Amino acid sequence: MPTRDLYTEPPSDPLWQVPATGAARFSWEYDEGRDRLLSLYQKGKDKQWDGARRIDWELEVDPYDPLGTPDEALTLHGTRHWARMTERDKAELRRHYASWQFSQFLHGEQGAMICAARIVESVPDMDAKFYSATQTMDEARHAEIYGRFLHEKIGMLYPVNDNLQSLLGDTLRDSRWDMPYLGMQVLIEGLALAAFGMIRDTTDKPLPKQILAYVMQDEARHVAFGRMALRDYYRQLTDAELREREEFVIEGCYLMRDRLRGVEVLENFGISKAEAHEFSEQSEFLHLFRKLLFSRIVPCVKDIGLWGERLQRAYVDMGVFDLGDHNLDLLMAQDEEIAEKLDAERFAAEEQERVSEVTDAIRAGAES
Repeated sequence: MPTRDLYTEPPSDPLWQVPATGAARFSWEYDEGRDRLLSLYQKGKDKQWDGARRIDWELEVDPYDPLGTPDEALTLHGTRHWARMTERDKAELRRHYASWQFSQFLHGEQGAMICAARIVESVPDMDAKFYSATQTMDEARHAEIYGRFLHEKIGMLYPVNDNLQSLLGDTLRDSRWDMPYLGMQVLIEGLALAAFGMIRDTTDKPLPKQILAYVMQDEARHVAFGRMALRDYYRQLTDAELREREEFVIEGCYLMRDRLRGVEVLENFGISKAEAHEFSEQSEFLHLFRKLLFSRIVPCVKDIGLWGERLQRAYVDMGVFDLGDHNLDLLMAQDEEIAEKLDAERFAAEEQERVSEVTDAIRAGAES
């Protein structure tokens, strides 16, 4: 079925065109490069995988409870609207929320693919071009996987959220070569990693857990790439240039914080936008969720050297300043380990199944 037939509200235009700015940069230095980036490039090559094979798409998914979301996590829980909802209504609400979340993941991954391709074009260093080329393939795979999950398992998509689209547009329109790094690798990817991780660690559904674990294994490399490249570059910038980047980060973080309300879902259930905002502000779960979503961004921003007074005040206002001391390397290592553990468990189960099949065949042969 065409995607346009699955949207809750079809996009007004099937194509969103963002004017490209900035120079395409060629480098004639092919032999030298930073050891850390070249090592990451090698890892990017080694870790390529096929989403059609590594993920077990035969696993069944209940579209009306695809993530095992508890009642308490739904924004309407405890409101007068919840009391009037039937069990079917609540199931439909779960389906819409899962569709909204994974649709934004899908749109964000397409944005990441385009930004990675833009980095290949605009970054001046060959080692960064090499790695960005592997990331472009990673992001294509992620968009493929999220699209397949939404089409085949949930059967519903939401359009791109206005705030996410605004941040993507700001990132892509900027002519400075480092801005796709900052907007995508640090802000959007950092936010996505935290959202993926929260669902991965709380869902009891095997298919979305697989998808999120394997995607996060790739994303850990992408954030590491952004940190390496920007940390090196930002040491060279003036105070005025750093302040410009900090302003971009502040605006982007407020946009993303406001993006996380899921107001579009509640509007589809007949609730006004004003009331939907009110319910989201009253939701204790959503407050916790929104804070956790910055657990990857704040320490990364601090690590790359953007930690001016105005930026710190903004993070205090958002209630996420204390996240600056989180160990980002430890979080990334855990992402790798979880994906590898999932692989080991799957391979062990498949091996045991093959052994059982051989044993049964031998027994049947002996009996005959």
